[in-house]
Amino acid sequence: MSLPDTNSIIRAYLAADTALAALVGTRIYCPRLPENATLPAIGFITRGGSANPYIPDMPNPSVQFDCWAGNPIDAREVYRALYDALQGIQNIAVGSNYILSAIEEGQGQDLVDVEIPNYFRVLTFFSIVMR
Repeated sequence: MSLPDTNSIIRAYLAADTALAALVGTRIYCPRLPENATLPAIGFITRGGSANPYIPDMPNPSVQFDCWAGNPIDAREVYRALYDALQGIQNIAVGSNYILSAIEEGQGQDLVDVEIPNYFRVLTFFSIVMR
């Protein structure tokens, strides 16, 4: 058994979500947004998580999502679409893998990037179980 590529599974799932795609198109990046990225967009990175030594092919990553836009209202709209796409899902097939569950670890936090003008984001974290 091998560990599934959790980043690819997450990206494929989010890219197929109609409401999210209506806002960000294909601009879903891992691990971070490229320089001068078109907004709105989503960046995500696995920041840790847990694994079960008895079921090695079922990782449980903790994933950081940054929902970016040119103003705080649009960034919050991207966050809400991400939340709707992930929160509480169960047993969703993504190719030959499954997202068994996804639960937000804390409400989205509005942030302003002080180094890059007109880049606003909502930061959130999800615990996602996959197989």
